[in-house]
Amino acid sequence: MISLPIDRTAALAAVSGLLLALAFPRPDWAELAWVALVPLLLVMDKRPFHSGFTAGVAFFALVLYWLNIVMTTYGGLHPVLSVVAYLLLVLYLALFFGAATWAAARLREKLGYSPVLTLPVLWVALEFLRSFLFTGFPWASLGYALQSRLVLIQSADLFGVYGLSFLLVLSNAALAEGVRWLRRSRNFPGMALGVLAVLFSANIAYGLWRMDAGGDAREQRLRVALIQGNIDQGIKWDPAYQEETIRIYRDLSRQVSGREDLDLLIWPEAATPFYFQDPSALSQQVAQVPVETGAFLLFGSPAYEVVNRQYEYLNSAFLLSPAGEILGRSDKVHLVPFGEYVPLKRFLPFVDKLVVGIGDFSPGTVRPLPMDGARLGILVCYEAIFPELARDFVRQGSDLLINITNDAWFGRSSAPYQHLAMSRFRAVENRVWLARAANTGISAFVTPSGRVLEATPIFETAAVAAEVGVGAGPSLYRRIGDSVPMAFMGLSVLWLVLTRRRMESAANGS
Repeated sequence: MISLPIDRTAALAAVSGLLLALAFPRPDWAELAWVALVPLLLVMDKRPFHSGFTAGVAFFALVLYWLNIVMTTYGGLHPVLSVVAYLLLVLYLALFFGAATWAAARLREKLGYSPVLTLPVLWVALEFLRSFLFTGFPWASLGYALQSRLVLIQSADLFGVYGLSFLLVLSNAALAEGVRWLRRSRNFPGMALGVLAVLFSANIAYGLWRMDAGGDAREQRLRVALIQGNIDQGIKWDPAYQEETIRIYRDLSRQVSGREDLDLLIWPEAATPFYFQDPSALSQQVAQVPVETGAFLLFGSPAYEVVNRQYEYLNSAFLLSPAGEILGRSDKVHLVPFGEYVPLKRFLPFVDKLVVGIGDFSPGTVRPLPMDGARLGILVCYEAIFPELARDFVRQGSDLLINITNDAWFGRSSAPYQHLAMSRFRAVENRVWLARAANTGISAFVTPSGRVLEATPIFETAAVAAEVGVGAGPSLYRRIGDSVPMAFMGLSVLWLVLTRRRMESAANGS
């Protein structure tokens, strides 16, 4: 029998990555996040960057497996090219894990700093860097693993999702030191475990206090309906099906308005697969819906503007009054690379977008839509994963966050559940209600405490209604934003500079 050598360091690192991935939807085994990194931390000193990088590859490969569905089924990309693109993204994202473990090991070696002190800071700093570097991709930041544990995520209104990432990494680092003590290779980590116990207890106490404070109630309320048309992505942009698409949304809106006294109807992203701003029979049918239901209507539609004789295309949301008049338009601010535009297109003429039908989109600006005394902050599609964008909308007066999206791209994968999980944090961070309308689901309402109401199944035609509160409650995060992870970035750089100076001093001394 031939036995193959097993790289124990790489194997344990990969186990950490896989366990961590299982903490996310689906299967949403959140408790794993508190301990998943322990195997990695026990072996990272042997090969600091390699071990972290391996854990990152295992983690992102499992969490983002659905990208292959997007690129092949809906993007028309050849399976081989899809796998190559998927692996390149996974390898890029894994660099952040590798950088965190490398830096923590270096700080222990050169300065004697324990990873219990340094790794949580480094991890948060690198997660924050990932959120904006190369336009940013903050999908699956570690704190999101706790999305279904309501008591634990209440502190997101203090430091955002990064505060929970810090606490989770601290837990893993402290427990790893405890394992080393059991092996008699370290002194008892009393200080580390004590700090963890204090912060964990404080997080629970704060969460219980917030949950008991009744922060979801508001004096002003709106009756809102979410319309999930469940339009197949394969026919969505086919002109032959435009009439049928509008009929579906119109019928669902009539049905729910017949049961409910509604203030607002919400259709998802690109619900009208044509330019609503152009006069047409289809545009007239859409404008008739608020007249028939007596409710305001918000819906997604492509739009365009002519700037310096050039067309600029926009992924937009229009708001119509009960009289069918256009009250305003909100344009998507943070576009999807290779989905809505091609980065560096001048240098990559051979690369095309995955989305068919319309040219490259242009970004809009943060502009809440006024509606009968309230102001609506519109997050289009994956804009909901960017905390700073939701915060900007609320800081500019938005009383209700609305996420319109088309998650049909994801198929029946875990991605729609991951997307909703991250959206929940935007409500908690800003202590504001969030209404989410998705073409194929999951449509839902999210309270300021992060509770999900009236969630729809995926790939079912549905219309759900709920009474939502108007107005944002107090939130430290809304005031200070990401100043903590920014400070952690500065501290991380300072630490690494000190290691350099220590090495130079040692070299000069010798």
